[in-house]
This record gives sequence, structure tokens and C-alpha cells, in this order.
Amino acid sequence: MKKFLSLSLAMLMMASVLAGCGGSSSAPAGSAAPAASGSSSAAAPVATNKGGMEGGTSLNFTTGGDQGTYYGFGGVLAGKVGESTSTTVTAITSGGSQANIEAMEAGDAQLGFVQSDVMAYAYNGTNLFDGSKIDTFSTVADLYMEQVQIVTLDANIKSVADLKGKNVSIGAAGSGVYYNAIDVLGAYGLTENDIKPTFQSFGDSTEALQDGKIDAAFVVAGAPTTAVTSLAATKPVYLVSLDDEHIDALIAESPYYSKNIISKDAYGTPEDVTTVAVGAVVIARDDVSEADVYNFLYGIFENLDAITAAHAKGAELNLEFAASVTAVPYHPGAAKYFAEKGITVPTK
Repeated sequence: MKKFLSLSLAMLMMASVLAGCGGSSSAPAGSAAPAASGSSSAAAPVATNKGGMEGGTSLNFTTGGDQGTYYGFGGVLAGKVGESTSTTVTAITSGGSQANIEAMEAGDAQLGFVQSDVMAYAYNGTNLFDGSKIDTFSTVADLYMEQVQIVTLDANIKSVADLKGKNVSIGAAGSGVYYNAIDVLGAYGLTENDIKPTFQSFGDSTEALQDGKIDAAFVVAGAPTTAVTSLAATKPVYLVSLDDEHIDALIAESPYYSKNIISKDAYGTPEDVTTVAVGAVVIARDDVSEADVYNFLYGIFENLDAITAAHAKGAELNLEFAASVTAVPYHPGAAKYFAEKGITVPTK
């Protein structure tokens, strides 16, 4: 018995000595290994496959209503930027162009989608922003064209002139769509008093059309637009064309418009539709870092195939068009990205 106890004690002492010499580790699985003598105690950086500039932060990106192109496409862009760079972007719904500029001015967002005409209104203090000029933002990129779509279920409404006396949705009160509608009506010699106006969002407008409460609706967004696509899935949809004479007069008065064709394939209309369009521009607060804006463009234009596969508007992305804005100077981060592609853009 004494021999047995002596042997056991000897074995315990030997195990203790081995443990003290580091023969085993008491660190739990998954914990960092002890730093070697003379080395930094900080963990080694983890390698990633992300590109762009280092030092990106988290940005809020205001888009539009959940039935519009801004939100759907904005979500795709935000996801790709986050996957590809050190910048994280969160796309959120909003009231559209004017609301996006005001949210950025208030510091609630750092990026926003805006119509090119509304951007000019804010920067110059006109129309929607008469007496309340906002110029604390810069251009990031012009991404695609937003068509002025005059949507109806009545095949007898073939011209803007045919809207006289009709119930027509002309966008939310004071919205960019409202001013587009007033511009187009004006080109045909009509005013708001010549129609029975309602002031509704895209989704509410298409619901009102489906329920027979209105005769036509102005929708200004990249075609195909979710709200109109949903309507076209249930009933035959018609778009009202503008003729060249009135388009030329409109552009002469408001040069931020351009002639545009909506393919009949967009909503299954009987034929292609001629209309006007404005640009869908991304802007950023002036105090957003150069790295974040550079990364936003990097995430988009270095992943064109993936973005096009995820959303139809991806097919319209083009570097030269993105760098074509003249109404508002570009952000330094955008200028840096474009310069690397051999394109010079104006900055503040």
C-alpha cells in the first residue's frame, strides 16, 4: 500500500512539472496564441479580398419609395459596395429626391438618389427650394435616365392634350414629379387648372388607376418601374407619347430634359413610347470622406456584370455618362476614381 501511494505521488509531481514547463496549454480553443517575446500584443490583420481605399465607414443611402426604381436598384448598389470595399452602405426608403436632399442637410444621411432637375433646384435655390438653397452636397455619379412616364389604362388617351379635364395624379405635392408634370403639361399649353389633379406616390397612383379612381398618372423613374410593372401584370397598360415639336419646346425651356425612348418590352405596350427624361444622380454630403465616395464608385463600376445580373438598370451604367454632370461639381472622392479611369470632372 505504501509503495502504491509513493508511486502515485511521484506521478502527480511529474505532471505538475511538465505543466509548468508548458508541456500543455490551458488556453481555451479558439483563443489567440500568446505573443512571442518582443512582438506586439495586437492581433495580426486579417487578409480580405476587398478593394478600393482603406478607412471606409458606414453610410446611410436614402433612395425612394419601395415601389420605385431608386429603392430596388439602390439596395443592389449598396450591397455590392459593402461586399467589395471597406465602406458599408445601407439603402433606406424615403420620400424621394427632395426628402433625400433635406435628410442629408439634416445629417440623417450621407448619400442620396436625386433627379438631376431637383438637384439643380436645391443647388441654385429655385422651384422646390426657392428661398431655401442647399449647396452642401456634391455629385458622385449620374447612373441612368429617369423617364417621364404618363401611365393610363385608357387606350383613348393618346396625347398629353387628351389629359384636359381628366383625373390625373401628378406626384406628391411639391415633389420632383409634380414639377415634371407641370413642365410637360405646360409644353402642351395646359396648366394644373386644366386637369383634375391628385397628388399621389407611384404605388398609390397605380392602385388608383387599377380601381378606376383616376384616368392617368405621371411616374418619373427608370423604366421598368416596379409599381407600373405590377399594374401591367393585371391589366393592359398604355403610356402616352410626346411628339418631337413639344419635346423640342420643353427642352428649350428646361435644358435638363432629354428625349428618351421607352421600349414596348418594358410593360408590353403596343409600341415604343417617346418621352423625356432626367438623370438619376447619386450625391454625397461634402463632409463624406474621400475614401467612402471613391469606394462607392469602385463597388459599382468594378462589379458591372454582377450588378447587371441583379437589376435591369445595371445595363445602363456607363463611366462617361456617370461623369457627365455639369450642374453640381463632383466630390473629391469621385474625382479621384474618375481620374484613375482617365476622366476629369469639375470639383468645388
